[in-house]
Amino acid sequence: MGREQVFGLLGRKLGHSWSVPIHTALGCRGYRLIELEPEALPAFLRETDIGGCNVTIPYKRDVMPYCDVIDDAARAIGSVNTLVRRKDGRLYAWNTDAAGFCYMLRRAGIDVAGGKVVILGSGGASLTAQAMCRRLGAREVVVISRSGENNYENLSRHADADIVVNTTPVGMFPGNGAAPVDLAAFPACRGVADVIYNPRRTALLLQAEQLGILCTDGLPMLVAQAKAAEEHFFETSIPDSENERILSQLRRETANIVLIGMPGCGKTTVGEALARLTGREAIDIDQRIVQTAGRSIPDIFAQEGEAAFRELERRETAEAGKLSGKIILTGGGVVKDPRNYTSLHQNGYICHLTRELSHLPTDGRPLSQGADLAAMWAQREPLYARFRDTAIDNNGTVADTAAAIWRDFCAHSGD
Repeated sequence: MGREQVFGLLGRKLGHSWSVPIHTALGCRGYRLIELEPEALPAFLRETDIGGCNVTIPYKRDVMPYCDVIDDAARAIGSVNTLVRRKDGRLYAWNTDAAGFCYMLRRAGIDVAGGKVVILGSGGASLTAQAMCRRLGAREVVVISRSGENNYENLSRHADADIVVNTTPVGMFPGNGAAPVDLAAFPACRGVADVIYNPRRTALLLQAEQLGILCTDGLPMLVAQAKAAEEHFFETSIPDSENERILSQLRRETANIVLIGMPGCGKTTVGEALARLTGREAIDIDQRIVQTAGRSIPDIFAQEGEAAFRELERRETAEAGKLSGKIILTGGGVVKDPRNYTSLHQNGYICHLTRELSHLPTDGRPLSQGADLAAMWAQREPLYARFRDTAIDNNGTVADTAAAIWRDFCAHSGD
């Protein structure tokens, strides 16, 4: 009896990957992550039990010499990302990233036809982006690399770019917050695509949002290329509707639910109820601050002042915001630092809990004790409005509020 066939994602470091749940949703139950160092690559590719593998950074070109049959389109692109060992014993290769890239742009409404496209990075994903942008009718395609003729030191040459595509790993989890370029370098830009999908909104995409530029992350590309790969794995046809079904499912599973609101509005209590309702882990930022500092929040305020507390809060919020599929409970003043919006919004759906001021307790809350809550509300309400995706009333029961948040989240987080 032969060995069981291997299905999985081949790469060097795969802790960021969401490929397993995508392929599982497509019906490939044995799909797994296959992390290999470069010296182990040749032996793996000679294995006879490769059922179907996707290939990611940094091996999309490295695997090509070991393939017996390479699809003409993939050979023209110069990189592959899908491998199958057929019954004839030969290793076949395709580039399904091409279909995924086109799907990502089309879904976002980003039209490259007639435009100038600047592609950041020169690796395997860049080769795919270059080929597809040319096929879609781009007027000019420019590749920015660290040491090439067009590099990050002379971006001003390309200030007339219409579309910016990031194919580098800059900004990918766990390196959240980094951006390969400042979009201010491209004042004519009307579309930004980032092939990174974790976090949902990289620093590049957050800036695009802020500037009102049409943009997309790489998850639609990842899902669509996976569907195309499965069709090669099993020599079958899968309906295109599966792309949207799996994309919506994954969006819901990976997005954080973030609770903001006035001190005492019920974030902790409601968050705990929401955790029980959904089976998600609740991350309490105030608790993390206490654990890190080794002191209570009133003690931090008394000994070091509010500024020191806010810096601790910013750091813990930045770390919590990198997570996926959690419930994040914030302090009442988290909205006072605009940097916290970036941390919470990158993977989160932000719910503002509202409650009548007369119902807000003040015990153990350094800024609430003896404070004019009406004045605090007047100051913070515009900040809450700026952060939130939705507002949820919490003047009823905790169970009703938790259920309302979950309904709202499910209705809006699928995309």
